[in-house]
Amino acid sequence: MFSEHLASILLFEGVQSMIKFGKLMKKILLNKVFLILYLVGLSFLLASCQKEPDQETAASPLAIEKTTLTIGFVKLTDMAPLAIAVEKGFFKDEGLNVKLEAQPSWGVLYERVQKDELDAAHMLAAMPLASFIDPSSNKTPIITPFTLSYNGAAITVSNNVWNEMKKNVPMEHNLPKHPISASSLRPVIAQYKQQQKVFKLGMTFPTGTHNYMLRYWLAAGGIHPGTYDPAHNNTSGNIGSDVDLTVIPPPEMISTMVEGVTSGYSVGEPWNQKAVKKGFGVSVITSDAIWENGADKVFGLTQKFAQQNPTTTLKLVKALIRASHWLDENNDANRKEATEIIAQDNYIRVDKDIIANSMTGVFEYEPGDVRPAKSFHTFFKGQYGIPYYSDAVWWLTQMRRWGQISTSQTDQWYLETAKQVYRPDLYTQAAQALIDEGKMQVTQFPTLKSNAFIKAPQTSPLDQVVFDAHQPNRFLAAFKIGYK
Repeated sequence: MFSEHLASILLFEGVQSMIKFGKLMKKILLNKVFLILYLVGLSFLLASCQKEPDQETAASPLAIEKTTLTIGFVKLTDMAPLAIAVEKGFFKDEGLNVKLEAQPSWGVLYERVQKDELDAAHMLAAMPLASFIDPSSNKTPIITPFTLSYNGAAITVSNNVWNEMKKNVPMEHNLPKHPISASSLRPVIAQYKQQQKVFKLGMTFPTGTHNYMLRYWLAAGGIHPGTYDPAHNNTSGNIGSDVDLTVIPPPEMISTMVEGVTSGYSVGEPWNQKAVKKGFGVSVITSDAIWENGADKVFGLTQKFAQQNPTTTLKLVKALIRASHWLDENNDANRKEATEIIAQDNYIRVDKDIIANSMTGVFEYEPGDVRPAKSFHTFFKGQYGIPYYSDAVWWLTQMRRWGQISTSQTDQWYLETAKQVYRPDLYTQAAQALIDEGKMQVTQFPTLKSNAFIKAPQTSPLDQVVFDAHQPNRFLAAFKIGYK
């Protein structure tokens, strides 16, 4: 009996122990499960916190592929939309962290964009086109979805040269009659040749707007600016020239002229007005008197960047549209503030009174000769920053005229090339997004839906030659100097 009782006690104790052990194990297991769940949750939380902005996935169709960007610019007034997009928070509104970085020259800027050292840049309007037609195989195609500025450049000569030119310039109300023809410069160049001296003028880049404006002005006055011959590795641009055109970075234009290396130059602002204000030279013609309302600067980025970062590209253009509109809204009411912003050391680093001349609707040709210039700098109004195919065609004709395009091309080739480089389709997407978001109104883009992105034929105020983007070869045939 005792053994049976003992057995029952042992069985009971065993069962109780088993129950206790089971409860203990359950508790341990539950705690372990909670621990595992806690650790998994914590790991996800830490991963999300440590995620870099530029490593965002493309799970959402509007995910920003790259949010931290470096954009290059050259110290010229028409970089203003970039500065305003930073200072007024338009880039930040799009989730972009943008650093603007000044470049010493257009050549350096161009190469750095092609090497992906800059994500995008303030560019001469012909620069992206050059990347498509360059015969070398190592050039990276660059496109533009946005026009940063229209007009905005001038040609300036030294005081000594102007004193001689002025003798040949017609007068009106005791002031030089504008636009001033380069024919007034011909006697000066003849004197240089008699003295066996080379007459030198500065421009900013071989495939740059200032080079073509200078060449157009000279040729219209009967002065041959020279041609290029890339097929035979002659890229001097001085073949058959009456003058010597040389590349000089914009901020160095004045000092180079003052030192006597050049007798004048073609460049954007503020380097013409500074020369006049400081008494170093006289501006003889502005770019809008050569080709009115033509694209001068564009926003350039590689074709590869735009393809790999479509949302980032869209957001960049959205911010620039808003900045451009801010610059021109309410009849240019913001121009004074804009002048103070871009005059800062991190942007142009030039006295704001000098920048204000062209930015606030006047232009001073020589001391005391101040004239209205309401459209000298245009950013948004009238053209809204749209990269027009016709603007691209105009620049392409100049490349052909001076030999950078080696052979004659069909009218269709000009338009097809323009459409590869100038991208109003990307602009339209950005503008529509701004309208959909309520940041801008459809009435602010009156021609957007009906626009074929080709302007009506234009007549040059300088020489009365008509440019029709549909007939670029007819335009070239009108000139006595240059290739057809």
